[in-house]
Amino acid sequence: MSPAWQDACAVAQAIRNGSMSAEQTAAGALERARTVGAALNCYVEVFERGALEAARAVDAALKAGAPVGPLAGVPFAVKNLFDVAGVVTLAGSKINRGQAPAGEDAAAVQRLRAAGAVLVGTLGMDEYAYGFTSENTHYGPVRNPHDRSRTAGGSSGGSSAAVAGGCVPIALGTDTNGSIRVPASLCGLFGLKPTFGRVSTAGVAPFASSLDHVGFLARSVRDLALAFDLAHGDEAVSSTLSRGIGGLRIGQAGGYFEEEAIAQALEAARRVGRALGASAHPGLPEAKAARHAAMIVTAVEGSAVHLRSLQARPADFDPMTRDRFIAGALLPGEAYVRAQGFRRAYQAAVRRVFEQVDILVTPATPMPAPAIGQDEVEIDGRRLPSRAHLGRFTQPVSFIGLPALVVPVGGGGLPIGVQLIAAPHREADLLRAARFLEAEGVAAFTIPGE
Repeated sequence: MSPAWQDACAVAQAIRNGSMSAEQTAAGALERARTVGAALNCYVEVFERGALEAARAVDAALKAGAPVGPLAGVPFAVKNLFDVAGVVTLAGSKINRGQAPAGEDAAAVQRLRAAGAVLVGTLGMDEYAYGFTSENTHYGPVRNPHDRSRTAGGSSGGSSAAVAGGCVPIALGTDTNGSIRVPASLCGLFGLKPTFGRVSTAGVAPFASSLDHVGFLARSVRDLALAFDLAHGDEAVSSTLSRGIGGLRIGQAGGYFEEEAIAQALEAARRVGRALGASAHPGLPEAKAARHAAMIVTAVEGSAVHLRSLQARPADFDPMTRDRFIAGALLPGEAYVRAQGFRRAYQAAVRRVFEQVDILVTPATPMPAPAIGQDEVEIDGRRLPSRAHLGRFTQPVSFIGLPALVVPVGGGGLPIGVQLIAAPHREADLLRAARFLEAEGVAAFTIPGE
């Protein structure tokens, strides 16, 4: 297999045993960034000098017999919402161009670099992370490696395109309403949104602070587990992957999670449920109301961050982002208070659900990747807004900070993902289930064009 398609764990092993050098690996990743990355429009900035210097340091350490980290020499890239020392954090915007460069790396970036990973560059996104398609007026749309006329998803679209396009094996993203899970589904990747607060958001530009999560996109479950272990710094979960699904109570979510989705999305979820031995389950209570409340919290908190810029420089926003923020700024305080009140009640109700099951299986997105610029999609005879509709199944989950993992499911044509949801701090259960699906051939990354 070409080094471009090896997973991070395999690359790290090859560098440690001397069959590949870190410098050669970095040079290959940089070449992919210049060619494939440019075609997909997934990179914002590429750190050629810094990547090569970091890779040479790994090779020197190995030659000297010094200890190296578990990701030594592995290329990675980060959404342009993460601070990188010496680089302006654009957050997909024009307005941020005038800001001073970051003084230090974001916490999650620091942890991966400390493990020896080599940072190749920053990745494209929706402006200020407000969107599901990474169609950015300032920098152009990020393109899906499986069909470049289609969206890679968002707002971590650059992260998903870089991994699915073979530019890097792992990437950091953020997820407020589905911004890791949606692009993972559309690009055919494994994507993990951990429990709210479990991975530090320090050094990440805020979108909606009570909803923002840091997470990961990868082509294999073991890469996902390792990146999570390194970033959260608590008890390691990688060692639990081989335990299988014995003892896990798994439910196939119905109701809301079987509505307004195309047949491909529903069948993918059922296929995963059958493989896991899932029993029928009504799903999360009041998921529709939770999604609406999440929209209110997102709009209000997001607009508050950017209120001064909205007043002083409205023309410098992406029009779609600006209009959403203005709408959020005009919402009455009562709406936000009521949404937060509902949030507490919803959290308590969902807690009772996870007293009965360990994992719920749902579609990740209602459909595969829409075309870039596509405004509507028809499902069951109804015309629905394609961009907003992508978050239908993800928003009720992140609204209360539950951990969720997307697995890619084949079936011909464009990829689509299935979402696994667990109780807070039960990422290990999700990763065990995902590894089982991967081992059984139910979930797998497919190289674009193959």
